[in-house]
Amino acid sequence: MRYRFGKLLSIGLAWLTLAASGLRAAETQVSLWLDKKQAVAGGSVLAGVHFKLKEEWHTYWRYGGDAAQPPSISWSLPEGVEAGAIRWPLPVKEESFGLYSYAYHEEVALLVPISLSTELKPGPVEIKAEISWLECKESCVPKNGNVTATLTIGDSDQPSDLASTLAEWNTKVPPIAKDLKLKADWSENVAEDERKLTFELASEQGFHWKDFYPFESESFEIGGASQYAPPDSKPLRLTKTLLNWEETWPDKISGIAMLSKDEGSESIAYEVTVILGKDFTSISSESSPGAPSDAEQASTLPPATTENSGSPGYPVMLLFAFIGGFILNFMPCVLPVISLKILGFVHQSKETPKRIFHMGLLYGMGVLFSFWIMAGLVIGVQSAGNLANWGMQFQNPQFLVLMTLLVTLVALNFFGVFEITGGRLTGAASAVASREGNMGAFFNGVLATVLATPCTAPFLGSALGFAFTQPPLGILLFFTTVALGLAFPYILLSWNPAWLGILPKPGPWMERFKIFMGFPMIATAIWLYTIARLHFGESGDLWLGMLMVIVALGAWIYGEFVQRGSKRKGLALGISLVCGALAYGWILEKELNWRHPLNPNNKAATKTIQGKNGIIWHPWSEEAVATARRDGKVILVDFTAKWCQNCQVNKKTSIEITPVREKLENIDGLSMRGDYTFYDPEITKQLQNYQRSGVPLVLIFPADEDADPIILPELLTPGIVLNALDQAAKQGT
Repeated sequence: MRYRFGKLLSIGLAWLTLAASGLRAAETQVSLWLDKKQAVAGGSVLAGVHFKLKEEWHTYWRYGGDAAQPPSISWSLPEGVEAGAIRWPLPVKEESFGLYSYAYHEEVALLVPISLSTELKPGPVEIKAEISWLECKESCVPKNGNVTATLTIGDSDQPSDLASTLAEWNTKVPPIAKDLKLKADWSENVAEDERKLTFELASEQGFHWKDFYPFESESFEIGGASQYAPPDSKPLRLTKTLLNWEETWPDKISGIAMLSKDEGSESIAYEVTVILGKDFTSISSESSPGAPSDAEQASTLPPATTENSGSPGYPVMLLFAFIGGFILNFMPCVLPVISLKILGFVHQSKETPKRIFHMGLLYGMGVLFSFWIMAGLVIGVQSAGNLANWGMQFQNPQFLVLMTLLVTLVALNFFGVFEITGGRLTGAASAVASREGNMGAFFNGVLATVLATPCTAPFLGSALGFAFTQPPLGILLFFTTVALGLAFPYILLSWNPAWLGILPKPGPWMERFKIFMGFPMIATAIWLYTIARLHFGESGDLWLGMLMVIVALGAWIYGEFVQRGSKRKGLALGISLVCGALAYGWILEKELNWRHPLNPNNKAATKTIQGKNGIIWHPWSEEAVATARRDGKVILVDFTAKWCQNCQVNKKTSIEITPVREKLENIDGLSMRGDYTFYDPEITKQLQNYQRSGVPLVLIFPADEDADPIILPELLTPGIVLNALDQAAKQGT
């Protein structure tokens, strides 16, 4: 655990200094090559999964290095056809800010031997595979695709047009070392789970070390940094650090020995497996899975070269995260809480400057704490193998119900139905946004964060879309930066209370303003209610309404007869508790079954509907988009959700308007809607592909099938949409 936390910390600190120049995902072309177009039953074929990468993008070797993932191949083969292990061409080793990776740039062909049974009948055989890989520039994008090729089983072997190309790639696979004298052993204990491992070459061979590229292992990891010890003038010893994750230490190590004969000469690469603690042994027989056979060991192997190249960094993305967090303060979701904070500043104006600054810091800590909790949830979701997204809690019915009740209680408190008297259990929920003390300031920040998450802002969507592709500490780093942006204006105002002089002085008006602020909170509760009810079927409207009425009744009885009454307080408190018990036991558990609601049927996502201004919305799917593009259609795709306020603003002001409908009709365009109100893994993948953390995402696909889609910003104007449609139509002419 110490190692893994340290590794994540180093990754996060390195990414803090990186700069981003390209936000759109690359479009790697993946294809399946065969060295024969016809083969005899009982023979073999060499297949190659070829990656053609965009300029400046890369993917990874079998051991990718720090925070990297190698490509994987899942074969779908007919009976009698069997695929061997991957043969990996030599990668390029790269170092950036102390982090190492082993990568492929421009293109690579991963080679796989395929054996053919003698039972195969003459005729065509289809070979299919599903490929998964990471393609990276400043950010890494997980991708997958399917490849296929057809081989004919005949009475003789016939090479394909790609046979020579595959043979050339085969020469780039390091051969197994023959008669290489090498030994390895532990040389130093660094920590309980960390040791130094030293490899040594026999001097009479004339080789010296250039480097060692370790193979992947689930039990340990060998760091990229190397230390050299030249007994004479050439480094015959090479030391690396091994971090062990098991109770026992490994007894043998496999990898690629990068050697050289003379200073300045190109490296020669050999695959080796060395048993630790033995004297110089001749490496000649043992190899890892996927290595070429002896017949395929190229004594004619041209020297494989390696070079180091650092990756540029990206503070730009962190700047986007900070600016996006700052702009969140002006999004519709957060406006009710901002008004509360202004009211809090008025209350605090009678305090000392030190106390005001203290309260501002507590508000900022509430924001920061909430973002850390969300980062932990995102990391947990992704660690479980799922895709996370910004605002994903608004797809959770339990969260929506609790938030609806919480905001309702806050509103009732502002109306004076009951008061917060510190320390009482009944006031704990409403204290989230209404207390004037330390806890009030802290939980005001919590509530601001919770209500902000269904909104995205300019800059924020790109920054979070980038963050969601990062490892755990990278996610935490970006969420922290967004939190600092959201809290920044309040901490700044608290730091210099003189800037608050424009606010009116405390007085009786504050009580009226507090009551007035109950109305936007009620509006927020109604908005949350309209989303929550979607998760509970046809009866959801009734029972959620009953829930809010019973909770409100219990709050009124508590305020009127327990807090302000003078007689029978115990009876009143008992009735309030009965209301709470009915709300939970009868409505939440029995009628709504809120912990296990029925899987909602999102009908809007599966049928064609007509918008208010006559736009026909077809259900989105990747297949539907591909079909329409083959027909030369311009396509407007709107990924939206009912809980996304920005989506609704965009729809009413810039999408579902008469000029857009007329433009679509004039260019014979098609409109599609991807409804993300409920979690949809396919839409989540689309968001990540386009470097967005959540909705809204609006895409315009040009009429030219090969052209890239136009990605519109988070906040739209009619001009932005109309200009993009014009541009897309022209690309097809």
